[in-house]
Amino acid sequence: MKRLAAAMALGLPMLAHAADAAAPAPAVSAAGSLLQVFIGLAAVLLLIAATAWVAKRFGVTRGGASHVLQVISSASVGARERVVVVEVGESWLVVGVAPGSVNALMTLPRGEIQAPPAPGLNASFAAGLQNLIEKRRAK
Repeated sequence: MKRLAAAMALGLPMLAHAADAAAPAPAVSAAGSLLQVFIGLAAVLLLIAATAWVAKRFGVTRGGASHVLQVISSASVGARERVVVVEVGESWLVVGVAPGSVNALMTLPRGEIQAPPAPGLNASFAAGLQNLIEKRRAK
């Protein structure tokens, strides 16, 4: 570096140019650069996936979510149509939801959710299995 400064001070541009050419230029590898880009992209995608998983796992809701309005139940009645029971205050609204429209079907007083009755085949199977288990314990 001192030679370069001395050569420039003496007005010897040829020596200054020769000193610049002698310094090795850093080698840039295209494969190394692409590898860095792909590793960075993979890291960002993994970070996004991990954030979504944590948000789902801990029940993070959207900012506009309200506890005044809750979906009680929903049933699909077509490819893109649903009937939804929504609780608003002390009443339930039954609404039909289709692409581009939501229609109120009826209003009900707030009720209790009852478990659906078990089909006869499953109930008889469960009862038969319970009887078989009790008979084996008795022996």
